[in-house]
Amino acid sequence: MAAVTGPLALSKGSWLAAYLVLVCGVPQYLMGRVTAHRGVVRAGWLLLVSWNVGNVAVLAGTLLAVRWLVDAGGVFLLAPLIVVLRALLHRQPPGDVVGLSGLWRWLLIVFLFALVISVPIGLVLGHVRAG
Repeated sequence: MAAVTGPLALSKGSWLAAYLVLVCGVPQYLMGRVTAHRGVVRAGWLLLVSWNVGNVAVLAGTLLAVRWLVDAGGVFLLAPLIVVLRALLHRQPPGDVVGLSGLWRWLLIVFLFALVISVPIGLVLGHVRAG
């Protein structure tokens, strides 16, 4: 991403690269692992579609300065985060969720909870910065 945004002189290039890795990629991988090991194929595909639609909307809305598109993307991002977080918080037989137990499971819960909190904060900051 940096190789593309540098020559194009995109002012939001570094933000875009960080967003793609930290918000799009890492959580998608973790949520995919959770749903894959729970055997939830249909729900897994719905989570994947919602996550990707939300990220595309946030990226497009930010780059095009269309605030309502960013807000809609935020809603699409919250849905899969909450679904996976709820699945992790419910009591599971040991090893049912990605083979995670104890500390690793709780670290994933904290990470997903932080993302759930950061989405509305990011939306508010986006509106404040946009004026």
